[in-house]
Amino acid sequence: MSTIKSIIQYVMLVALLLNMFLLHLSHALIGTAARYSAPYIPTTCYGSDQSEFPENRQFAAAGDGIWNNGAACGTQYQITCISAPPPSKCLPGVVQVTVVDRASSVTSRASSPGAALVLSTDAFSQLVSPSSANFINVSYRQVS
Repeated sequence: MSTIKSIIQYVMLVALLLNMFLLHLSHALIGTAARYSAPYIPTTCYGSDQSEFPENRQFAAAGDGIWNNGAACGTQYQITCISAPPPSKCLPGVVQVTVVDRASSVTSRASSPGAALVLSTDAFSQLVSPSSANFINVSYRQVS
């Protein structure tokens, strides 16, 4: 009897953990990410204040769906590459970026219009190789 009870408890624990994992994944959105290069300033969020840029140069401009009348400024997103046009390939891992600008008003031109996020070249190259692709398909979720 105790063996059956242990098995039931184990199955319930696995089901609970699986449910929590799937619930966590459900918060991610799917979209495209493009890239842009310097000059990165001035920005719609911070003007010419370079102190607002993260030191690791992992930042992004928000597309219209994320922008929310400027409320996106300073928010952070975790991004994972899910597919890239050949010959580029997604790299494993997650990049966390901070929104510093609006995609439709970036100083330098985005590599692909209409992207959910336009990433700095440093952030983009952490997700795809070679980083010459104009866009990649990504999953992304807001973390702050």
